[in-house]
Amino acid sequence: MLLWACAAALASAAPASTPIGLWTTIDDTSGHPRALVEISEKNGTLSGRIVSLFVEPGEDPDPHCEKCTDARRDQRVIGMQILSGLQRRGDAWSGGEILDPESGSVYRATIRPSADGQRLDVRGYIGISLIGRTQVWRRATAGAP
Repeated sequence: MLLWACAAALASAAPASTPIGLWTTIDDTSGHPRALVEISEKNGTLSGRIVSLFVEPGEDPDPHCEKCTDARRDQRVIGMQILSGLQRRGDAWSGGEILDPESGSVYRATIRPSADGQRLDVRGYIGISLIGRTQVWRRATAGAP
C-alpha cells in the first residue's frame, strides 16, 4: 500500500505531457529566446498566442505584423494568435496552422510534447510534413524565459 501511495505521488508531481501552457520559442540562428507563447485548449482544439517578446537591442519593442497577408496584417505581434486549429491525433496535435510573424507566412502545423512535458516539437510545413522544419520550444517557468 505504501508503494502504491509513493508511486501515485510521484506520478502526480511529474509534469504533464501536454502542449497546454506557456512556452519559450527559440531563435533558430542565435539560439536565444524570442517569445513566450501561451497554448490553450477550447472544445478539443488548441490555439496559441504570443504573450511577450524577448527583444534584442535595436529591435522594435512593439512590432506589428507588416508582412502578414490576412486579417493580422499590421496588427501587434504581442497578443497575436499564431497557432490555430490543432486537434489531438495520437501523441501529437495536427490539422492546424502556424504563423511566422517575421515573414508573414502561414504553414500547416504539427506539435508534439516530449514525454517529460518540458519540450515541444513544433513542425511547420507546406503540403506534406516532409517539406518543412521543426523548432523546439521549451516549457517556460514563472519569471524565466
